[in-house]
Amino acid sequence: MLGLNVFSFADLWSPLFLAAVLVAVSGYFVLIGPLSGRFGMVPAAPLRQRIFFVTGMAALYLAQGGPVSLLGHLMFSFHMLSMALSYYVAVPLIMLGIPVELWRAALRVNPFRRLSFLVHPVTAAVLFNGLFSLYHIPAVHDYVMLHFGVHRLYYFVLFIASALMWWTLIHPLPERDRWGGLAKVGFIFLNMVLLTPACGLIIFAGEPLYATYSDPNAWAKAMGYCVSEGSAALLSSFGGPAFFEVMSSRVDQQVGGIGMKFIQEVIFASMLASVFYHWYKKENGQDGDDELPESSGVKAAN
Repeated sequence: MLGLNVFSFADLWSPLFLAAVLVAVSGYFVLIGPLSGRFGMVPAAPLRQRIFFVTGMAALYLAQGGPVSLLGHLMFSFHMLSMALSYYVAVPLIMLGIPVELWRAALRVNPFRRLSFLVHPVTAAVLFNGLFSLYHIPAVHDYVMLHFGVHRLYYFVLFIASALMWWTLIHPLPERDRWGGLAKVGFIFLNMVLLTPACGLIIFAGEPLYATYSDPNAWAKAMGYCVSEGSAALLSSFGGPAFFEVMSSRVDQQVGGIGMKFIQEVIFASMLASVFYHWYKKENGQDGDDELPESSGVKAAN
């Protein structure tokens, strides 16, 4: 229905990125397996933690290298799905999957200690949501999409900013977790509020905002970075993004904005439930009864 059969296997599945993800996953299992003794990992990372990491890497691959990534260049709604998978699903799952001993080992050689202020909840929330909102200003978005190096750099910075934002809620190092339940509830609401203006701009715009999803020449140039055909061949074969449309550009844009906000609300609502659950247990002296052991590093919402 979306016409993806016209693209090659390499266009759809990005073998190089898939290989990089597989190498990262293999390295993870080496660190928590044969090399786990060097980090004092006793017992080994539990199965649930391994599933978190692998699922997070799979979500990152689908969003940035798999079919969702290609679809994100064809339809704005899939672009927003890619963003949600990358920064609201993949990042927290990957962080939850890394054992606390590995976090401690990495932070012992951390060359960015002077930038530790970026982990402060308010700073991290403003940084990530500010960068995300800035990216979706039409002129900025089109510029980033049309310049491959800038595009890759911006997405990498967003990934780091997302990890800083999630640090407060997941906090892989229990001994450094200074934020109580009330502070985390406020942090969640702050993130929900900060993203609203960008989503509102996208949802209530009276016309398509982004040239890369409405102008054939801009679309072809942006697509040329992720498929084997060049811009001229894309224009000759398909004419423009309208070839793949299953809805109008404006409706596609609205679906993307609504979908992004909905996914954020669902994920943060689940985090709120977790925070309240552990907060209630702590207040009643029951905290820690059914959490993962400290060696797992997953004291997600205590």
